[in-house]
Amino acid sequence: MHLQSDLLNNIIVAKGLAKAVTAGDKTLHILSAINLIIKSGETIAIVGESGSGKSTLISLLAGLDTPSTGTILFNGQELTAMDEDGRATVRSQSVGFVFQSFQLLQGLTALENVMLPLELNGNPQAKALATHLLERVGLAQRLTHTPKQLSGGEQQRVALARAFASRPAVLFADEPTGNLDSKTGATIIDLLFELNQENHTTLILVTHDLALAARCQRTIRLSAGELV
Repeated sequence: MHLQSDLLNNIIVAKGLAKAVTAGDKTLHILSAINLIIKSGETIAIVGESGSGKSTLISLLAGLDTPSTGTILFNGQELTAMDEDGRATVRSQSVGFVFQSFQLLQGLTALENVMLPLELNGNPQAKALATHLLERVGLAQRLTHTPKQLSGGEQQRVALARAFASRPAVLFADEPTGNLDSKTGATIIDLLFELNQENHTTLILVTHDLALAARCQRTIRLSAGELV
């Protein structure tokens, strides 16, 4: 396998990915024989029934989890050859996340939540950049509010600002509107696509919403752990 030939314009190359977990004498195959190439700047939707392996797949592609077999190249680096520290470095430098459950730190203000990844990367302009991003997502009046003082839609706006703070090469969004009403969710998705375009980010979006998937350039369907 000549890995270098796969690197041109490809942000993620996955070959032969499989994930299985063993419980007692039983083995559960979550993903099998996944081959996938994602180009830099692409917007990709991953769809499939509940339990089809969507969240497991993005966990592997983002370096949050390791496959049982197979290789993943992320921006030219072989994730599957790294230890956890190496993968954590790649995530902090190149990956953004938006989750269904927001995943904000409850004891921090909106501003502090967005500043955190910037501070961890040693960015001296953390406060100014975080303030700018929160203004961009319409939360200029909410900088000092904690998550409990924000609505669900406002919390997801903070999460979007945090996800884009480090200018990630790839943004993974796992059911980002799952906890929002349809009107709020539509606003959040518009904002997500706007920010994605402004930052030239590769977007990988897990969703059960086919109308949302249709807004992406390409849709990948999983069924029982395999690409359809």
